[in-house]
Amino acid sequence: MAALAMARDASDVDTPFDPRALRNALGGFATGVTVVTTRAPDGTPVGLTVNSFSSVSLEPPLILWSLMRDSPSRAAFLAASHFAVNVLAVEQEALCRRFATPRPDKFEGVQWWAGAGGAPVLAGCVARFQCRRSLRHDGGDHDILLGRVEAFDHDPMVEPLVFVAGDFRRTTPMS
Repeated sequence: MAALAMARDASDVDTPFDPRALRNALGGFATGVTVVTTRAPDGTPVGLTVNSFSSVSLEPPLILWSLMRDSPSRAAFLAASHFAVNVLAVEQEALCRRFATPRPDKFEGVQWWAGAGGAPVLAGCVARFQCRRSLRHDGGDHDILLGRVEAFDHDPMVEPLVFVAGDFRRTTPMS
């Protein structure tokens, strides 16, 4: 039988359970994998791997994603008017790892073009959402960024990269 962790009233500031156990439980939810990109104020392309991406609304077209407050890229994303969410294909695991790791030039050798507001749009993805940043909301140790989709594209023939229980997976039909 799985352990049940009970949260206290929302006004409680103490964490009533082990954060690692919570992370493991959240890891049971399969997610797609994205690289979110923007331009720094000096024009340098910036990007990071994100799996906290979700659709919000079709009318108006809104999406959201979460940015760690201690991310070295945070200042660039908070200053930018636009960002792009690039949904990775199963063949792009190496790209996922590249943008998840601190390095001086994450874009070296990566095919991309400037999208809405100059945000880098990556080649070979399942889908790409070019967004105008519309809202930042406090989300604990993350900023929740809401974007209005200005342009998008989708290739239904490309298989998405999936992440669950700390590992990458392929999607396969149930029957």
